[in-house]
Amino acid sequence: MFLECLKSTGRFQDESLEFQRKILERSGLGQRTHMPEATMEFPPKICLAEAVKETECVIIGAIDEVLMKTKVKAEEIGIVITNCSLLNTTPSLSAMVVNHYRLKHDIVTYNLSGMGCSAGLVAIDLANRLLQVHPNSYALVISTENINGGSYFGNNRSMLLSNCLFRMGGAAILLSNHNSDSNRSKYYLKHIVRTHQGSQEYSYNSVMQKEDDDNIIGVALSKDIMSSAGQALKANISTLGIYVLPLMEQLKFLLNLIARKSFKKKVIKSYTPNFKLAFEHFCIHTGGKAVQDEMHKVLGLSDWHMEPSRMSLYRYGNTSSSSVWYELAYCEAKGRVKKGNRIWQIAFGSGFKCNSAVWCALKTVDPKIENNLWTNEIHEFPTDHVAN
Repeated sequence: MFLECLKSTGRFQDESLEFQRKILERSGLGQRTHMPEATMEFPPKICLAEAVKETECVIIGAIDEVLMKTKVKAEEIGIVITNCSLLNTTPSLSAMVVNHYRLKHDIVTYNLSGMGCSAGLVAIDLANRLLQVHPNSYALVISTENINGGSYFGNNRSMLLSNCLFRMGGAAILLSNHNSDSNRSKYYLKHIVRTHQGSQEYSYNSVMQKEDDDNIIGVALSKDIMSSAGQALKANISTLGIYVLPLMEQLKFLLNLIARKSFKKKVIKSYTPNFKLAFEHFCIHTGGKAVQDEMHKVLGLSDWHMEPSRMSLYRYGNTSSSSVWYELAYCEAKGRVKKGNRIWQIAFGSGFKCNSAVWCALKTVDPKIENNLWTNEIHEFPTDHVAN
């Protein structure tokens, strides 16, 4: 149906339509991912009004749900942080939230744009820093992406990939530094590690919004994106390991690093620490099947560890910065999250960035009590229909 909508525009060459068809078939996405109504019209309706309508629908829906679950009133919120890479409106998305909920006049607001799929963890880091200087506060983080505003109607292959992978979605997260909330909060934020490779030209250019030769705007993914992700991941886990790995694993990594610097790197294979000793659950950004396969291989994870990421990609597609929350919700719906469990959320983004968040479960999450977006269909997963 999506391909028929693209075809109805009359703007794609046959080769471009065939290329997108092949990517969709191999993407790891299922048939039940979500697209905005306007992009599924014949032809698709692409405009600012529809883009705003899409994002407002996602944002307000997510906030309503988190406020209902936590029993926190909108007027109690002291900090609002929104992040959406491709839609940067005036007034901002954070102002949209303030207006809709009639939030107090001294509310602290931030709107992050252009930061890619790892912006959700950047927003969490910002909220964490703000909560250190604003006592007894609630910080509301809303992570989403805009499909309407990110649609590409040209024939540059490097820009067509985003049409195939990204889907509609979002998440709202409420953080608190109230002492009284320690008994009802689900998770405690232990660490945030942010890595930025933007000083390297090839990394900086690996994901870029620009115009093609016909002056049509789109997001181009370069051939260097996987190597950029690899370098960013290596730098990120080198820092993260100090905080989370057992001492013996840290020692193995250090000795390997010294040996590789002393001798030829090709002679001694690099050692990747066993992060399964540090975490029970892995929420790896659903960037695409190729990214998942590489993370599966590099980190030496089992199919069980990769399941939340693969099933989230299959069911919901790449929901950008919110994907790591879809994956955590999957773990909860499966009844896997036990008190004391450690969760590693890791995401990649333009710039090029690799960001990690480490959470500790403060209680066992009972899926019979804690409903989420997976609840009514979790019995269908994992599925063996994921494309190879």
